[in-house]
Amino acid sequence: MRSETLMDIYRRLYTRFGPQHWWPGETPLEVMIGAVLTQNTNWKNVERAIANLKAASLLDIRKLEQLSPDRLAELIRPAGYFNIKARRLKNLIAWLSKRCSGQIESLKELPTGRLREELLSIRGIGPETADSILLYALEKPVFVVDAYTARILGRHHLLEEGAGYEEIQSLFESALPKDTVLFNEYHALLVRCGKEFCKPKAACRGCPLEDLPHETRQDFL
Repeated sequence: MRSETLMDIYRRLYTRFGPQHWWPGETPLEVMIGAVLTQNTNWKNVERAIANLKAASLLDIRKLEQLSPDRLAELIRPAGYFNIKARRLKNLIAWLSKRCSGQIESLKELPTGRLREELLSIRGIGPETADSILLYALEKPVFVVDAYTARILGRHHLLEEGAGYEEIQSLFESALPKDTVLFNEYHALLVRCGKEFCKPKAACRGCPLEDLPHETRQDFL
């Protein structure tokens, strides 16, 4: 039943919004950087920060490895929390350099579970960031969970109260085919729905999920 419901939600969202073309980024490295920078900010700010790195010809693991944290922080300032994010990026770059000598494509051959454990061991990389890297940069069939996902599923009675990240992720991964393209599109569509309709103060009228059983509780933030 949950499988049917989740696929029904997916079809409704896809019919309304169409393909979302996620994740914006020309290379796996750019996607990884974006996954770190998007923490606690909006994508427009991330785009400005990445544009600064591109303008300085620094979207390169070796160059980023040699770049000082202060200079990196200055370049990514538009993304906010720039000093913290600079340290997190340096940690990620150091891992990439050590783990695969900067050859990101080679990581795709490694088991997903092992990669996830290693990413989570990097200081400043949490589950959502790690899974975004796995799905969007390394094309692994891992479902990314965020606040929009929890809010929409909670309001549509698909989550137990207090469900955490891993439980929500398991709901998708156990009920749906483990397909990278499906997980990519589904996550992007949930974000779109959350931004336009399932806001902290719900705006249900016109939502593609409006006629499904739901409530508008404000604790699903």
